Amino acid sequence: MRAARPVPTGEGARPVTTLVDCAPSDSPARPWSADPYTDALRTGRGPLFLRRTDGWLLPLEVERWCAEADAADREVLRRCEGAVLDVGCGPGRLVAALAAQGRPVLGIDVSDAAVAHTVRLGGQALRRSVFEAVPGEGRWDTALLIDGNVGIGGDPHALLRRMSQLLADKGLLIVETAPVDVDERVRVRVADGRGASGTSFPWARLGTPALLRHAGWAGWRPEGQWTADDRSFLALRNRSSRSDRRTSSTAEPPNSAAVTNSQRDRNPSPESVVADL
Repeated sequence: MRAARPVPTGEGARPVTTLVDCAPSDSPARPWSADPYTDALRTGRGPLFLRRTDGWLLPLEVERWCAEADAADREVLRRCEGAVLDVGCGPGRLVAALAAQGRPVLGIDVSDAAVAHTVRLGGQALRRSVFEAVPGEGRWDTALLIDGNVGIGGDPHALLRRMSQLLADKGLLIVETAPVDVDERVRVRVADGRGASGTSFPWARLGTPALLRHAGWAGWRPEGQWTADDRSFLALRNRSSRSDRRTSSTAEPPNSAAVTNSQRDRNPSPESVVADL
């Protein structure tokens, strides 16, 4: 998912670090699978926000997610190497663009609506959390955390460790960062303009300086950073060994697939994307 600039800015140019209670949600529900996020993806329109417990709102760019890949997206895709895993693929514009180029690519997302949209565009996708078992673990050449998905789970260290497990040795991770210098862990809900909201869940926001700090602690090597259309990106190179990834694996067993049996009949299995890696 893509996080736009927050409604109350007030952050200026100073680094902002906010640490709040990010204990696991009491509900087992997948927050990105529920309304109003599902409704927004089905219609392709907002408004949609991440709402913090204090009422602070972060607008989400639903219309851009549901459009074709733009110039900033295409620059990300140009830098991708080999087989690509798009974590939190949303409605699948990046997966579809890579698939149209004949590139091996798989999207994963916890939202049924997002996965269905990706499949309709001709991409391969699974309904899967990044912390569950993923096809081709340890063999992906490139992984993507675009549209604010570095916030997944509200724990950057855990997410970076998990991405290291999914990538091959010296694999490439491309992350979209917040356009301000922020390092924040919060609890949020997905909310629409009518006041409806989903389940509370932990989230994080990281600017480029903060992500560089976390990446250094986690053993990643910076590969490059750039901006495009007021969006900020950072490329990181995996430095951990495969044995380290096996030892520290935190993946949970998969509990659901993304596509129906009829969809599998019409489309190759997502696992086939990485069968020959």
